[in-house]
Amino acid sequence: MIEKTIAIYVFIDDLLIELNHNEPPNRNMSDAEVITTVLVSAIYFSGHHEKAMSFMKSTGMIPHMLSKSRFNRRLHHVRELIVDLFFQLSGLIKELNISSEYSIDSFPIHTCDNIRIANSKLIQGKIYRGKKVSMRRYFYGYNVHILSTVDGIPVEYTFLPGSTHDSNALKQMPLQVPEGSVIYGDSAYTNYAIEEMLKDAEDIDLLVARKSNSRRKHEPHTEYIISVMRKRIETTFSEISNFLPKKIHAVTDFGFLLKVVIFIFGYAISRTII
Repeated sequence: MIEKTIAIYVFIDDLLIELNHNEPPNRNMSDAEVITTVLVSAIYFSGHHEKAMSFMKSTGMIPHMLSKSRFNRRLHHVRELIVDLFFQLSGLIKELNISSEYSIDSFPIHTCDNIRIANSKLIQGKIYRGKKVSMRRYFYGYNVHILSTVDGIPVEYTFLPGSTHDSNALKQMPLQVPEGSVIYGDSAYTNYAIEEMLKDAEDIDLLVARKSNSRRKHEPHTEYIISVMRKRIETTFSEISNFLPKKIHAVTDFGFLLKVVIFIFGYAISRTII
């Protein structure tokens, strides 16, 4: 575990160098150490920051560990840097993805149990009340949409309120994949205009499973390929959703989403370098 933690730190430090990141030299704890600590908490301690901080300090890897309050302030200070680092990593993953095949899917992240919706303090409003048909249950929170390689390594993500239709995720995600790539998705991501735009602009095939009443049905062999890929995708996305803990503690909705981002980043790190 110590060796893997060191590998994470070295990797994060190298990414920061690539981004030409500068910070005050007199800090007791660098940004790389802060980010490494939260990634370790996501990978090994179910997002419990205090346990990760104690581990990093007791092993001597970060002898000058900040107090809990100062650490949280530093974490929110580098929130945009964490996002930049994730997309820096995703760029490397896309370059190494020889097959140029990707998948897009979503899973719900509930902020509270349905019985506690009225007392929810993180978010409020009917827009967050969603239904996951495949799971046959309602939830209150966000849908996390992830674009991943067919092996299940996340490369892009976005968040939508629970009741928002999945096809809106295509409008928010950059979908910056190499020219000639193929993206597989289920029927919820049907958007003919975006399919045409991706094909005309970047020669990217967005292959979405068609409904029985679709106006633009695929050829039978294409539908078969999509169905085979969808089975693989569902397995990998279940692994991603299982990586997250059953409960994410946060005081604000922004802090809640930041923790989800860290979990996605940590999962990508665990699948690539450790």
